[in-house]
Amino acid sequence: MDTRPASQTRRLTATLLALAALAGAPTAGQAMDLTQAYQEALAIDPVVAGALAQLNATREKVPQARAGLLPSLTGNATVNRQAVDTNLAPRREFTTQNYSVNLSYPLYRMQNVETFEQSKLQVAVGEAQLAQAQSDLIVRVAQAYFDVLAAQDSLATIRAQKTAITEQLASARRNFEVGTATITDQQEAQSRFDLSVAQELAAMNDLEVKRAALAQLVGKRVPDNLKVLKPGVALQPPEPARETEWTEGARQNNYTVQQARIAAEIARREIDKQRFGHRPTLDLISSLGMSKNAAVNFVGVSSVSAGVGVQLSVPIYNGGAVDARVREAAALRDKSTFDLDNARRVAEQSARQSFLGVNSGLAQVGALEAAEKSSQLALDSNQLGYQVGVRINIDVLNAQQQLFTTRRDLAKARYDVLMNGLRLKATSGALVPDDLRRIDALLEEGKAQ
Repeated sequence: MDTRPASQTRRLTATLLALAALAGAPTAGQAMDLTQAYQEALAIDPVVAGALAQLNATREKVPQARAGLLPSLTGNATVNRQAVDTNLAPRREFTTQNYSVNLSYPLYRMQNVETFEQSKLQVAVGEAQLAQAQSDLIVRVAQAYFDVLAAQDSLATIRAQKTAITEQLASARRNFEVGTATITDQQEAQSRFDLSVAQELAAMNDLEVKRAALAQLVGKRVPDNLKVLKPGVALQPPEPARETEWTEGARQNNYTVQQARIAAEIARREIDKQRFGHRPTLDLISSLGMSKNAAVNFVGVSSVSAGVGVQLSVPIYNGGAVDARVREAAALRDKSTFDLDNARRVAEQSARQSFLGVNSGLAQVGALEAAEKSSQLALDSNQLGYQVGVRINIDVLNAQQQLFTTRRDLAKARYDVLMNGLRLKATSGALVPDDLRRIDALLEEGKAQ
């Protein structure tokens, strides 16, 4: 019989009911799938929005740099009130007015050309950053989604195990009452039941935490009936099947590698830009002016002037600043080269790790599928043996626990295969929202937990 205090039982029951109300409260709307979750997250994600804002800001650098290659026009106006007092004439006060329009057109300024080319490369960096932010969001949403499914599986496993233990506990009590079993069987079943209650509480709390993490990404409460993997779904190996093709793709197309490669090109152009500090500059200049003077030799005069020409500026000596900037740019170019090499190594290692994760995960899925069948057979055998008296209660409980744990591990292994597949594509810069739609084809309507 149950020897726990009644107050303890009531407290456990109340806690379970409270968490059940929290975890299983009904929500309106149909089941959410991965694509819908990503679209919801994409609309509000601050990382993607920040990358887009940064890209829009960087794009404005192009017209700013282009302005250094185009004519500039300035206008000036000066009005002065003057007073003249000499011993030759009475004191006079008068106003002078000067107006001018000046045009300058750069004919030869190689620094400005390099600045313009660098601005276009900076836009390419911003585009790669935005693409990486979107790719990372796909991975983050998928991970949060599968974390919820895994938490649901754990809770379902514990509840199924708890139901089976409850039946085994009732059977042990009946057998003890009729004298065909000892009190030990009942106590073992009671111990397993108490442990399952504690595990259920922890699993319900973990599910709520995982739901909250997904809700934070999508910006709204997550439905209780998320779509789940179809039973016995067949998972496909990566395509192409050769590891070297994925690692080479990562070395070339990974978004971090793309940014590092463009940054290295910007750094190389910076060396040329600084070297052009030794070169002369040539500008076309033109001006048009008008002057009004009310008292030139005490006679009012108005004049208009115009001019056009070229202006050559030759740097002779600037204290060694240009050479120092060239050396600085060269050192930064070397750093960008090392950064590029490191980015390629990291991308290659990530691709290799994800590729091996997919293949080892598929092997693990196959092994767990076989283990599930074996565990089911073992449970059936132990239940039959318990009924005929050749197995004891603890054997049945252990077999039940092994079966439910195997099923939970099998579901988790499938999620890991899918996640590693997404990460593998992400490392190669090939992850797109359509990859989520392909996973959605493997899902079906789930039951609320």
